[in-house]
Amino acid sequence: MFTCDSCEVIGCRKGEYEDAPKNCPIREEGVCAEAREEYEKENIKKFIDGTMQLENKGRGQLSRIEETIEFCKIMGYKKIGVAFCIGLKKEAKTFVKILKDNGFEVSSVICKNGSIDKNELILNDEDRKDRLEISCNPIGQAMLLNKEETEFNIALGLCVGHDSLFFKYVKAPATALVVKDRVLAHNPIGALYCAHSFYRKRFKK
Repeated sequence: MFTCDSCEVIGCRKGEYEDAPKNCPIREEGVCAEAREEYEKENIKKFIDGTMQLENKGRGQLSRIEETIEFCKIMGYKKIGVAFCIGLKKEAKTFVKILKDNGFEVSSVICKNGSIDKNELILNDEDRKDRLEISCNPIGQAMLLNKEETEFNIALGLCVGHDSLFFKYVKAPATALVVKDRVLAHNPIGALYCAHSFYRKRFKK
């Protein structure tokens, strides 16, 4: 099992592995070689080169939104897909306008697309049995954006699990601009900053 989180050597940063732990990923030579070969594929090479251009250009100077826009420009993308949560519709509208103002064609799909009744999906939920409640449809979001032939897709506020299904089914490359955290104003890392104080007892089971 790999334990990079607790490594004190971090030899990978400089390519020095003499003192690397026995379970250091570098010892998985077959996997490392296979991954390296993937970067030689033309489409992957272009993609990773774009990420490096963005890193050199925007490190510490561009917001996540600006980085996303700049990356799309570097890659030459024209048609962008936005899959958003209904709870962030206002933010999605603002973001789509920003993308359009930067010259992109944008197709946006809300999470409630398709109007699927939760009763059709959920098992053994007697409390919900007799009332209509529309389910989120991340697979539908992915399929609709696939149909639109978007070149790059952006998830905005999808719930945990829903985002997983969206990324699983969407065909074009995708990134997350906002992740859902209703308690911390969609800033989940805030809980990590408080993991040794306010959130300590809540995290310790």
